[in-house]
Amino acid sequence: MYDQFYGLSGRPFQLTPDPHYYFESGTHRKALSYLGYGLAQGEGFIVITGEVGSGKSTLVSHLMQTIDKARLTAATIVTSQLDAVDLVQMTAESFGIDTRGMDKAAALKAIENFLHAEARAGRRCLLVVDEAQNLTVDALEELRMLSNFQLGSTALLQIFLLGQPEFRNLLQTAPELEQLRQRVIATHHLEAMDADEVQPYVEHRLERAGWTGRPQLTADAYDALYGETGGVPRRLNAVMNRCLLMGAVEQTDTIDGALVVAVIADMTGKPFEYDATMASQAPLAVQPATPAVARVQPAAAAMDMAQYQALASRIDQMEARMAAQDVTIRRVLAMLIDWMEKENQSLAARMRDMRAA
Repeated sequence: MYDQFYGLSGRPFQLTPDPHYYFESGTHRKALSYLGYGLAQGEGFIVITGEVGSGKSTLVSHLMQTIDKARLTAATIVTSQLDAVDLVQMTAESFGIDTRGMDKAAALKAIENFLHAEARAGRRCLLVVDEAQNLTVDALEELRMLSNFQLGSTALLQIFLLGQPEFRNLLQTAPELEQLRQRVIATHHLEAMDADEVQPYVEHRLERAGWTGRPQLTADAYDALYGETGGVPRRLNAVMNRCLLMGAVEQTDTIDGALVVAVIADMTGKPFEYDATMASQAPLAVQPATPAVARVQPAAAAMDMAQYQALASRIDQMEARMAAQDVTIRRVLAMLIDWMEKENQSLAARMRDMRAA
């Protein structure tokens, strides 16, 4: 809806990670440097952690687009409480190795044979494990064992681990993971973006969708966005997605602080009223409705008081009905968007399960 209204080629603030919209903030630049260093080393573990929605998956997806696929074979696992046996099977499947009917020992041998074949063909192998905080200690130990495969003095498999902050804590404190810790050659924790990075981030994603300046975002809109999201990319995407939707519903070419605050109120289930014609007068608060009495005052001199009060009452009733309809429409649209996003996530999960089966 809003992409058509604003002439965009797509929806730049979807929650699904998309390397096309990758934005290199300061913290992502550092993380990318560590990943590049790790790839150059060709061995061990690289650990990237961050809060939910900090952009870990998008970062690695962006990196995967830059690698030479003729020299590096990469596979990705998104974990969901895998034990050691499941992890071996998932690793094999992610590299396209058929291990149906094999026990763990046979599957490990099949993986080793595959890694040797890739090395002889001049290709290194990389395994990316996303949501690593879901792994058991036994599964992490199995990953360490996989990293032991060698051809002469050359490591055959390098592993990137992406996880939430609790994974960093586990890795630092669990005594059972001492040997794995010794294999970690680089680590970085993704922080949220700084306040002065919010505007470049939003404009970058809009430009990637063909934005030519419409809608315009005001300075107080960016202040409100940072105040609500703390600079976390996924939170920014969620709020901006709703802001563009409300902007299209309100038929406005300006996203300002008042509109952002109205969107935040709607997302949190709080009552609000947004007046697009008056928003610029209240930069960081929802503009209260102007009473109908004040708006029809100039006409009062041409009619008696009874007529004036009757007219004002009718206007108030009409505006109340319109406001209620607007709120209903916005909430129905919001529910529809939520449903579509959940359906997309559910479809992706089912596809992963089908591949795992």
